[in-house]
Amino acid sequence: MDDLNNVTFKLEKFEGPMDLLLHLIDKEKISIYDIPVAQLTEQYMNYLHSMEEMNMEITSEFLVMAAYLIKLKSRMLLPKQKDEQGDEIDPRAELVERLIEYKMCKYVSEELREKHDEASLVLFKGSTLPPEVENYEEKVDVSKLLEGLTLPKLHDVFISLMKRTEERIDPVRSKFGEIKKEEINLSDKMIELQKFALTKRKFSFVEYVSKHPTKLNIIVSFLGVLELMKMGRMKVVQKDVFDDFDIEFLADDIVMADNTVVDA
Repeated sequence: MDDLNNVTFKLEKFEGPMDLLLHLIDKEKISIYDIPVAQLTEQYMNYLHSMEEMNMEITSEFLVMAAYLIKLKSRMLLPKQKDEQGDEIDPRAELVERLIEYKMCKYVSEELREKHDEASLVLFKGSTLPPEVENYEEKVDVSKLLEGLTLPKLHDVFISLMKRTEERIDPVRSKFGEIKKEEINLSDKMIELQKFALTKRKFSFVEYVSKHPTKLNIIVSFLGVLELMKMGRMKVVQKDVFDDFDIEFLADDIVMADNTVVDA
């Protein structure tokens, strides 16, 4: 393992304390379900010291997380407590849950950012352009354009273009029907999720999205699950990071984000 005192950081890379913790976990190839709290706390504090040495402002979020890690480190040294069933309580459970939730949200935000970047490159019909751009016409010198052009040469160019067009056509895909853009609304997805959950009660996320496994449907479905979790209508359990997760529906009716009840 590298000497902790020689750890270098790209300080501008991290958006917050959770982002830094995920970086340290990935860098040291640590299992997120078995975090060595002492090691992680030491590396985290080294990062804060590096910020101080570079005269960078340490935000309150980083300081709060530092205090939490130090407290967690001290709790790991105490005798382990047990719950009502007699099972040992892992003091790291809350941190693990927060890291997994942050990692999932970060993944969704990156997917949405990609969609936004793709959309920014599209110019829709009806978009207003500056008059000097909209009315611009490139000047063409017809005499130079047709210089040396003969009827046989024009015929050869036409045949060449037609041949390229035929080669560009996929003989299989050209027989497919029209491809339409998929439209998915988050509000409608929340209703659909709850209707599905009322009949199943318990199901996996993969089971729900398997009928329409498109990237857009998976993202909107995941956002719908997060909204319903926030409203206390769904409970989600994931056994291992990046695994499928199980969903349990906790309600007996269907509501929207504004608490409006809709028919099942």
